[in-house]
Amino acid sequence: MHDVSKALRADGATPELVALVDIILGAATQIAQCVRQGALAGVLGSTDDENIQGETQKKLDVIANQLLKNALLQCTDVCALASEEEDTPVVGNPEGKYLVAFDPLDGSSNIDINGQVGTIFTIFPALRDIAFDSEQQFHQPGTQQLCAGYVLYGGSTLLVVSVGGATRCFTLDAASGNFVLTQASLDIPADTQEFAINLSNQRFWRPAFKQYVDDLIAGDTGPRKKNYNMRWNAAMVGDVHRVLMRGGIFSYPSDSRNPRQPAKLRLLYEANPMAFLIEGAGGKAWTEAQRILTLQPTALHQRVAVILGSANEVDTCLAYLK
Repeated sequence: MHDVSKALRADGATPELVALVDIILGAATQIAQCVRQGALAGVLGSTDDENIQGETQKKLDVIANQLLKNALLQCTDVCALASEEEDTPVVGNPEGKYLVAFDPLDGSSNIDINGQVGTIFTIFPALRDIAFDSEQQFHQPGTQQLCAGYVLYGGSTLLVVSVGGATRCFTLDAASGNFVLTQASLDIPADTQEFAINLSNQRFWRPAFKQYVDDLIAGDTGPRKKNYNMRWNAAMVGDVHRVLMRGGIFSYPSDSRNPRQPAKLRLLYEANPMAFLIEGAGGKAWTEAQRILTLQPTALHQRVAVILGSANEVDTCLAYLK
């Protein structure tokens, strides 16, 4: 039994859930190979299509999505799956125990520049009182997640995962094809001097949030009385990974660019799994008004504002917004 299976079972996961995670990791290992090959595999560049989000699809978005779909739909325990790249849920086995949702390749804009990208996934229980092919299967709050994780493709391929206990980090051993436990428990410090945000959007933020960031930038000459460093990867998976590894605060607040779409990140397969991992490492994950994991979803591709990371810094940010 490899390290991931042993750790998840020790944390209380059922054999069926462990097997499902193993299927996801098999597809992720194939995606990692495509990412490593880059132009040599002909996977760079964009397609002529847009996804349901209105975003131009990269070739690797489509490939990653198909690899995950093909693997998951062969598993009889999968009732349905949802993807950033799919308009509606994709039905599997009506008797399956699990729902799987994923962003097959977060950070698509980084693909062609060899930047950080990753696969984010979450697993929910299938609901027996709702039709197996209904979108409402996925209208579950994040507290109902059975497992959440991401695979980060970079200098090394990393898995960060939790089934509700500790948030653990594994590194892919290319020789064996196994993910080896390299950090048994991630622990986010409560205080930080690092923040991640897309500062180019500041003119669209609500005044209270803009004031919060202005005070971070003011450093030791401002009311916070300490200097902060800004980091931004243009990939949620990379920015959240840095927060999990050394602390910090990651924010993608609401803004006024599009009144019909005031938030950027998707609740089901971005905000919820990341919140699950952050809380498992002792951090906090909120919208501008409430804990992310308590939100009741109303749409498959629902978007939410996200503020997550070091607990005391998240509290300070929320205090500005009150």
